[in-house]
Amino acid sequence: MTASRREAITKILATGGAALLPAGCTGPQVSGAARRPLVIDANLLPEIDEDSYRQSLARIERFRMSGVTTLKYTMSQASSTAESIRGLIGEYKKVFEANPDALIQVTRAADIDEAYRDGKLGIILSFEHVGMLNGDVALIAEFAELGVKVMQLTYNDASPFGAGVLADPSVGLTPLGARAIEQMEESRVALDLSHSNPRTTQDAIAASKAPVLITHAGCAAVHPHPRNKDDAILKAVADRGGVTGIYDLPFLTAPPKQPDVGDYLAHIAYALKACGEDHVGIGSDSTMEPFDTSPESLAAFRKTLADRKTRGISAPEEDERLPLVEGLNRIDRYTVIADELKRRGYSSRIADKVLGLNFLRAFRDIWGG
Repeated sequence: MTASRREAITKILATGGAALLPAGCTGPQVSGAARRPLVIDANLLPEIDEDSYRQSLARIERFRMSGVTTLKYTMSQASSTAESIRGLIGEYKKVFEANPDALIQVTRAADIDEAYRDGKLGIILSFEHVGMLNGDVALIAEFAELGVKVMQLTYNDASPFGAGVLADPSVGLTPLGARAIEQMEESRVALDLSHSNPRTTQDAIAASKAPVLITHAGCAAVHPHPRNKDDAILKAVADRGGVTGIYDLPFLTAPPKQPDVGDYLAHIAYALKACGEDHVGIGSDSTMEPFDTSPESLAAFRKTLADRKTRGISAPEEDERLPLVEGLNRIDRYTVIADELKRRGYSSRIADKVLGLNFLRAFRDIWGG
C-alpha cells in the first residue's frame, strides 16, 4: 500500500434514515417495504481498508448498513502534486475495480441512481486545495477525465484562481479563475465555492453558466464566521440552481459552547428559509464514525491543528472546541437529522430533499445523465 493512500484514506461509518422518497421525485425508486431515503453527503471521508484493495465482507456490510448512497471525498491536500494525485486516483480505481458489488466511482448522476438501486456506496472524487493544478487550467480537463467531478477554486488561502475566506477580502475571481470555470463547465465538473471568500464567490457565481455548489458551510446570519455564508451568497447559489450543504463542525455556534443538534437544525432551518427547499443539503465535513475522544486521538488532533496554524490555513475558532456536533457524533446522524426536521414540522418531502435529492438534482443538471 502506498504512503499517499495511507495518508489520504481515512474513516467512515454511517447509517441511514427511514423517510420515504416523495411521489414523483426524480430519484430512483425501490419497490416493496424496503423503501429508504437517498442520502448524499457532499463532504465526507470514506473508510477504505488500507491492507488490501478487496474490502472485507464486514467492511462491505458496514458500507451497506450506513444508509449513505453517495459521498463526496476530498482527495487533495495542501502538499498534493499532480503526480501524487494521479497516483492516488490510480489507487482508488483499483479499490473500485476490486469491489464492484459494493463500491462505485460516481462520475454522472446515473451512477448515483445505480448506487441507490443496488445498495452500493458511491464515491465522488473531488479537489479542495488546488496546488496540484499549479495554475494550469488544462489539468482540470485531465483530472475530469480521471473522474474528479467536483473542484474548488481555492482553499482558505489564496490561489491563482481567487481568494479563500482567510485571504485578502478585496481579492476576487482572477482572469485565470474565470478560465478555470470555463474549463470546469466544458469538462462537466461541478464548481464548489465552500472555501472561497465573498467576493470570489460572487464573482464566480456571476461567471458561471451552470449551477454552483457550496458543499459544506453554515449560515452567517445564525453564527458569523468566515466559513459561514451570508444571505446574499446563499440566495445567489440558489438562484443559479445550486445547493448549499450544512456541515456539522463547531463553527455553527459561538465558543465556548460545543454545538448540538439544535444548533445544527437552526442552520438547516435558516438555509431552507433563505434558499428554498430545493437548495439545501448535507455536507458533514467529517468522518461518519464518531469522533474519537481518546487521549491518543486528541493528541493527534491537536498536532494537526498546530500544523494548520503554522501553514496559516486554520480558521478562527478551530482550536477552541472538538470538530463535532453533540447528538450527531454518531453513526445514525442522518436518521437524527430527518427525525428532527419532521419534529419541527417539515414534511417527509422536504426531509428527503435535504438528505440527498437536492444534490442529486444539481449533479444531474451539472453533469448530465
